[in-house]
This record gives sequence, structure tokens and C-alpha cells, in this order.
Amino acid sequence: MPQPQLDEHGRLRHLLTLEGLPRATLEHLLDRAEQLRALSHNGTRRLDLLNGRTVINLFFEPSTRTRTSFDLAAKRLGADVINFDIASSSTVKGETLLDTVHTLEAMHCDAFVVRHKESGTPEFIARHLRSNCAVLNAGDGNRAHPTQGLLDALTLLRHRADFSQLCVVICGDIRHSRVARSDVHALRTLGIGELRLCAPESLLPDAAEMPGCLLFSDFDAALRGADAVIMLRLQKERMEGALIPSEAEYFRRFGLSSERLAQAAPDCLVMHPGPINRDVEIAADVADGPRSLILEQVGNGVFIRMAVLQELLGK
Repeated sequence: MPQPQLDEHGRLRHLLTLEGLPRATLEHLLDRAEQLRALSHNGTRRLDLLNGRTVINLFFEPSTRTRTSFDLAAKRLGADVINFDIASSSTVKGETLLDTVHTLEAMHCDAFVVRHKESGTPEFIARHLRSNCAVLNAGDGNRAHPTQGLLDALTLLRHRADFSQLCVVICGDIRHSRVARSDVHALRTLGIGELRLCAPESLLPDAAEMPGCLLFSDFDAALRGADAVIMLRLQKERMEGALIPSEAEYFRRFGLSSERLAQAAPDCLVMHPGPINRDVEIAADVADGPRSLILEQVGNGVFIRMAVLQELLGK
């Protein structure tokens, strides 16, 4: 089936995945995020670019960063925002997902921001819309988290302008991580020099799943000379049974401590999409240390989501 996120002119109609999107599209969104940062005086000034538009957050999974930043992004652009409460909706009475979506469409909304545990749900909704609503994927199963991929790229770009010279390590539960997949799509499309993926053998994807990446099961080897490291949370809710012996053993082999970080480049940047399991995948002193960009990632997420909403809903 044709990809529904682009219209007949190649413009974004929805944002479902970064896979297959042209480099020019990603660079345009990154540039727009920086423009909106400046126009809004770093988020302190409300813009009325989406005045009269309505954005509905449909989150079927818990979220702090993504849901709040989409909420703030839409409001800072002047849109009305509805945070749909799944627990008190008719879905608990057996109403289907599409019936819920069509009901909300009938109230003349303009965009759905969707997070769901099942991979492919945002695309499924996009293919069955009865209106001109836009669908933004806020994370689906282990498939994609496109705005996270964009904000991670933006965070790196603000510190390292030439991606072609960078070596980036992504370490953690790669197999179950939608963040890893979107980061890989973003960084490879933007011309990253070398991309290394590191995890226990049981949490590594098949090589064919991540073309162009180097796979490691030795974190110390993966870190040598790295310019940036993106740590990932253990996706326990998506694991089928115990794939690691213990959290303590995982930290010993794959946790980012200050001693281990010393093997990377002297100015190696540290990132994590959150939420953090301190002293499981990353030591507290590293997460809070001078090389950490973790909170900067959170802030950049608002501007990326502003850029995507403006791209899809701007008049």
C-alpha cells in the first residue's frame, strides 16, 4: 500500500515514521524548529500561527515528556488542545478505536496525536480517516517515535554541526525500542559518519533490520572514540520473559558510568530519551553531569513538535 504520510506533491500529510522521508524534509523540520524557537523567544512568547485549530492527544499509554510537550507545543502556537482521557471514555464500554476516532472527527478537530502499544496504530488511523485530520505518531509499539528521532537529531546538531564526522553509539534495549529505530532513520538520513548499536545479544536486532549500523555486544568496545552516546531504557513492558540476568548485572556490562564514559572521546555527549532508570542503564553522576544533554533534549522536544504541528496544520 502507498505511504499515507505524503501527499501527491510530496509534502507531509501525516507524520508516522521517519523511515523513507527525504533528507530535505528532515532538514526543513529541524530548521523550522529553530525558527520557531527564535520567534517565540525561546518559548516565552505565544504565537498565533494555529489559532482556531484543534489538536486531540490520544494517548493509550502513559507519557510525561511526549504528551506534555505536544500539549505545550500546540498551545504555544495558539491551537486548542484536548487531552483525551482514555480511562473515562467509551473505549472502556467496548467502543472500537475507529469508532472513537470517527466520533472525534465529527466534532471537527484538525489533528490526532497518537500513542499506542500496538505497532502500526497511527498509520491504521491515518488510512481510515473520514476527514482532513492530520495524524502524528507519538510512539507506537516498538516501531517508531518520529518526533523523538527529530529532537535527538536537533540536540546533536546544536552541538556538532558536521554529522559526517561523528561517531554515535546507541546502547540499551535496541530490539524493543521505537526510539532507537527513529534515531537510526534520522541520523542515517542526515549523513551520520558512523552509527554503532550496542546491547546484550538477546536485545540486539537482526543486522538486516538496521542496515548501515555496526552491531556490538561489548559496550567498552562500542564506546571507544565515540562522540555521542544515546542510552536507552530497558523496555520491560515489551519483553517476553526475562532477557537479562539482573539489573545489577546489566549495569555492570552495559551501564554508562563515569569510568566507562572515559573510553569515549573527551567531549563525548550523553543523551537519553527518558524516563531514566538510574544506576540501571546510566549512573546518576553521568545523567546529571556536565556532558549530559538529557534535559536539553526535553526542551528541544517542544520546538520540534511545534515545527511538525505548524508544518501539518499551518494555513
